Formats: sequence, structure tokens, C-alpha cells
Amino acid sequence: MSLAAEITPYIPYLRRFARALTGAQSSGDAYVAAVLEALITDSADFPKNHGAKIGLYQTFIAVWQSIEVNLKMNVLGAESNPGSEKKLQAITPAARQAFLLTTVEGFTNAEAALVLKVSQRDIEQLLDQANKEIAAQVTTNVMIIEDEPLIAMDIESMVEDLGHSVTGIARTHKEAIALFNAHTPGIILADIQLADGSSGLEAVNEILKGFEVPVIFITAFPERLLTGERPEPAFLVTKPFQPDMVRALISQALFFSEGDESRAA
Repeated sequence: MSLAAEITPYIPYLRRFARALTGAQSSGDAYVAAVLEALITDSADFPKNHGAKIGLYQTFIAVWQSIEVNLKMNVLGAESNPGSEKKLQAITPAARQAFLLTTVEGFTNAEAALVLKVSQRDIEQLLDQANKEIAAQVTTNVMIIEDEPLIAMDIESMVEDLGHSVTGIARTHKEAIALFNAHTPGIILADIQLADGSSGLEAVNEILKGFEVPVIFITAFPERLLTGERPEPAFLVTKPFQPDMVRALISQALFFSEGDESRAA
């Protein structure tokens, strides 16, 4: 199998990682493009010892770390904003990489250590550091769009455990629009396919026409969202989900949102 065929299935997920790391899809894609160009130019040095996925992420990290400023501070793309930059300064680059690799990309600690070329003990220390830095960040009001009562209750509990408040739970497109208009949230957690056959994605698109708010989609249909298309910003959790991943993405989405603490009111 060619190298292109081996790495192609992982490129959408690398784009997700790059977007979270840089704070904007366009700047994240620029790094992904640089990785692919490097591999086209010379694929002989591609690390294959631990499989194509780890090798692809290792190559990305090597490109990222080759730019010295990325090792010292968080530099966001042109689509980002001062609010995001201020919040991201609280998360050191190495800790955020470890955090994203394990909680968002699904690497084990051992795999993340391979990607970052550090020891497992180093990864554990970086994750502990990230958790402490994340805990110090902003809390906000959360709107949930979910038609399955048990899942909605689980999400509500996770949100409240993080110190956020829940404005309400909507089960349909119509309920989602009404809930948003009644209580403007700082973040939305949304399913795609709702109880009455309506679309959570369409509800979110309608909301985003008149208001900027970070969105996390919790869905059994990830292929509908791993396209780089709008709505933006958007983060993704695949059902059945891991609670740690939801908690991680809530923090990440809030870091990259335009609003600051004023949204928590």
C-alpha cells in the first residue's frame, strides 16, 4: 500500500487536531498542507515504526515545532481574536498538545508519548499541568440540544460538574430556537438527528446566522461534520462518547470562542 493510501484516512482527524491547536481552521489547514507537501517532496523519512497514524502526527508535530515561536507562546491564525489569544496564553503549548492528543484524538498516553517523542511520565506531567490550567479558565452558560433523555441528563451532569450552568435542554429544532432566544448561552452542545426528525445541525446553522457562539456536536454521524465546512467554530464528539472527551472539548471550545467572561453572565 502506498504512503498516500495509508495516511489518507487520518487526514480529517489531523485537520481537527491542527484546528484546535492553532485556533482557526485556515491556519490549521496551512500546517496540514505543509506536512503533506513535505511528504510529497520526500517520503523516505516518514516514521513508520508505529503505524501510519502515529507517523502522520509525529510529522505534523515536527513541522509545528520547527517554528520556534510555537514552542514559546500560542500564536493564533488570522481568523482568531484577542479574546481567544488571551485565554490560550494560560495553556502552555506542550501541555495543550498532550491534552489534545489524548482527550480529543484518542491516543493513549503511550501513543501520545511517541507522537511528542517524550516519556510516558512526561505525558502524565503535561496532562496534569493542562488540567490545572484548564480548571482556571472561564465558566459559562450551556445550551443542550439532545432528544435522548438519558444522554441529555449525562451531558447536563458533566456540564455542571465543570462549574457551568445549563440554560435548558431542547429536543427539537423548534425548541432549540426558542430556548436560544430565551437564554443566550456561551456554548451549545448539539446532537444532529433529533426526536421529531428535525436537524440539530440546521438549528445551529440558523442560530449562527445572527450570533457567534462555540458549538460542540455530539453525534453518531461524524462524517457529516469532518468536512471543513461551516458552521464554524465546531467541535465533534462521536457517540458513544467518553465523558473526558466532552469535558475536554467544552474547555477547548471556550478557549477559542470570541467572547470572554462576559458570556458567563
